Amino acid sequence: MTAIVTLLADDPLGAAREDLGPPLADSYHTAFDAIHADPNQCLVVAEDNGSVVGTLQLTLTPGLSRKGALRGTIEAVRVHATCRSRGLGARLIDWATDEASRRGCVLMQLTTDASRNAAHRFYDRLGFTPSHIGYKKLL
Repeated sequence: MTAIVTLLADDPLGAAREDLGPPLADSYHTAFDAIHADPNQCLVVAEDNGSVVGTLQLTLTPGLSRKGALRGTIEAVRVHATCRSRGLGARLIDWATDEASRRGCVLMQLTTDASRNAAHRFYDRLGFTPSHIGYKKLL
């Protein structure tokens, strides 16, 4: 799990949000256990020679809109800096899209921070459209 959190912290936004410890905060373990126990959550990693070099979380959300559609949400996509621009991120997204479709989702959605211009270009290339404006409120 430390390898995943390290990926999440490996940029200016993540560095301000994550806490690598040591030790790794109990809240990460609690979150991991909850994700692992929920059949509508998929936390995946990509490995290279035994090292975690990529990750994402896929959440399947049932809803009443769109005639009771199931939708997939991709979050926390990260690829290690040494592995970027080699197609790994696209393979992770393709896996998530295929898995969501296999499980009956009718659409895939994601958010990305407004400051992540390279990520915007990446998602555009993969066929995502910036169709909505997202809001967040810290609690």
